Amino acid sequence: MRPPIKPIPPRQSQYGIDPALVKTRVCELPGMTSVLLKELFPDLPEVIYPGEGGVAAVRKATEEALQKIDMSKIKPEHSVNILASHHGFTLLGGEPYAEMLKTIKDVIETRTGCKDIRLRAGVGLRFRETEEYIKRYGLDQYFNGKAIGVAPIDQGIPIETEIGTLYGIRKIYDADWIVHAHNSDVREVHFHRQVDRAVKPFGMSYARIETRSTYHQNLGPRAANFTARAIFDSPFVQKKFAFASFLTVAPNGIIGVDADSDLYALNDRVTQIGCLYYGKMMTLFGEIDECIAALDFPCPVVYVFSAGVIYANFAGANTDLYDLDLPLPAYTWYTEAFYGKAGRPLLADIPPVNPAIKMCVHNYAWTGYPSAFFSEHIPTVVVGQEQADLFNRDPQNLTYMKHAVVAETTEAAMEFAYKVTGTRKVIIFDGAMGGINVSEPMAELLLKKAPAVSERVENELLPKWLRQRGVDR
Repeated sequence: MRPPIKPIPPRQSQYGIDPALVKTRVCELPGMTSVLLKELFPDLPEVIYPGEGGVAAVRKATEEALQKIDMSKIKPEHSVNILASHHGFTLLGGEPYAEMLKTIKDVIETRTGCKDIRLRAGVGLRFRETEEYIKRYGLDQYFNGKAIGVAPIDQGIPIETEIGTLYGIRKIYDADWIVHAHNSDVREVHFHRQVDRAVKPFGMSYARIETRSTYHQNLGPRAANFTARAIFDSPFVQKKFAFASFLTVAPNGIIGVDADSDLYALNDRVTQIGCLYYGKMMTLFGEIDECIAALDFPCPVVYVFSAGVIYANFAGANTDLYDLDLPLPAYTWYTEAFYGKAGRPLLADIPPVNPAIKMCVHNYAWTGYPSAFFSEHIPTVVVGQEQADLFNRDPQNLTYMKHAVVAETTEAAMEFAYKVTGTRKVIIFDGAMGGINVSEPMAELLLKKAPAVSERVENELLPKWLRQRGVDR
């Protein structure tokens, strides 16, 4: 068995506890090991990050991808907004995404002579989150004081679309040109179902809260990105859109950078990556019969990572999140709305939360996202009274601790979980790069199941997933 992979370190943030309070990482406990993702799926692509080249490899890949982009319409006297989204900074420590943003700025300036290049970084429900990232990665200085975080409650701008008036954030669109700088990581596949994934930020990170609410509450997850597509296709946005540049990501790391002036062509490529590589990982997670899920990553509860898969996706891994014939995942806000006061779904076709998760050990995860659904439906142990107090003070999580218990230490929490669940299979959501930190029995299970999963995805599931989305393999 391999030693565990070093997890992503705790971060100083108003949304999490002081990193000094994180005394022990779950992967440091006895019986923990790691599995390289290429051991599970040898056909995973080679990555440029993590690797010997560091972020310089990301800069080189960005420069090469941008060579094919015609930037002649950007004039020296024009202004350009490079549009970013918060979750790019949670991928592999955040440095690759920050480097791509810096490189886009440099290339535009060099090739066009344009000096008025700004960074506009959108967020979700943590309205100050990208401000923290801008400072952490020195983007405020790199963009000469023109890097700001924007939130969905900021001043809006009406955008006339084919379905009526929708609302963007004014500061997103206050330049002559916009550059859509994003990534192919699937992240919230339970929400977007890998439908128009590349277009999603136009209805989310770049949109006012009224339009975001339409995405989350008024349309089911198979249709939600229709609003984002309507905004992007609007004449107002089209006349400003210069090009898109995406970090291309697989579960094992950054595989390159893809840039295109045709966002829908890029979207097809993003769909293929998401279905093939992440589809295998999520299908494998669906083979887990029982486990303890340990959260140990600097993100809100739902967004902690393991092998490129977030906890919210694992909570629905008992169903095929990519199969569009299945209307509702086990978790989305849309699904959650169909639960009654007794905590049970009111519709028979709502699948249960993944029954393989026997207990959750919340060693380290942030507030800033409504997560009580998870502690209500999955027995949860939170490590440290300070972390419990933080959740009790968070307006979005006032009932999270009503369904959870507190352990003084990581060791005590895990021992409690072992005794109560009777399983020694542990999966750790700690962002380990290139692999996955697990307990030894879990490693054995994943290695045993992976070959059959790979064959099933390649020959049965992937053709169906791509056909459902109108994408050629």
